[in-house]
Amino acid sequence: MSAQAKIAVIGGSGLYAMEGLKNTIEHDLTTPFGKPSAPIVVGELEGKSVAFLARHGIGHHISPSEINYRANIYALKMLGVERVISVSACGSLREDYAPGDIVIPDQLFDFTKGRERSFFTGGMVAHVGVAEPFCPQLSAVIAEAAEQAGATVHRGGTFITVEGPRFSTRAESNLFRQWGMSIIGMTASPEAFLAREAEMCYAVMAHVTDYDVWHVSEEPVTVEMVVQTLQRNVRIAEQAIRTAVKNMPEERTCECQNALATALITDPKVIPPETRQRLALLLDKYL
Repeated sequence: MSAQAKIAVIGGSGLYAMEGLKNTIEHDLTTPFGKPSAPIVVGELEGKSVAFLARHGIGHHISPSEINYRANIYALKMLGVERVISVSACGSLREDYAPGDIVIPDQLFDFTKGRERSFFTGGMVAHVGVAEPFCPQLSAVIAEAAEQAGATVHRGGTFITVEGPRFSTRAESNLFRQWGMSIIGMTASPEAFLAREAEMCYAVMAHVTDYDVWHVSEEPVTVEMVVQTLQRNVRIAEQAIRTAVKNMPEERTCECQNALATALITDPKVIPPETRQRLALLLDKYL
């Protein structure tokens, strides 16, 4: 099994390992931005090399606000990853997105406050385009795979990311609904934006675990509620991932792979050497 992988799965709450990975190799990597949440496991799935990373660490000990998102994405880039399937728990802000359903969102609203959002700091500026924050090609593959696994799938919707780790107040939840948000979670931002900076395709398979706290006829969200729903959905998630990997096109036809082509604005002559070295994995094809 090659140590490289073009496809990665980032497992969120409830998905801490990838069932079915064969001939696995564990990579304990260090990046210029620190260490990722956990060692990355690369193995064979449906005849393809796939990497798996537990977003919250082994045993779920890292808070959403404390995740080193830059190290996670950069470490996957070091392994040659081109496509990232994010598995996330979410709360529903819509009546028709019910607990147990799967949402493949097409828009993202960043309501976080204190996270590192870009690789490009320290004398290097890049303005990456994220009008469409999730890769349409990858999202379609995941949606079709989840439908084949028997899930009720909603294609589209706006995913708002809040800081956490607490759940929303009822006032916040109702405001997000008035804004037109569809689902709510704590980890899609800045993960999606960093993946775009790294020229990776990124899409979310969001598992609806609850109605947040706006739904007065339902019990307010609790950790127990989230875990119970995720445990019921984990087999669907694993089957959907297997199908998505199997059906993944070899070639990428989206614009994700060239996201930096029109984003770099800093004159190469003024980029500090240490910054140039730190970002070499992202910049070498352009500078």
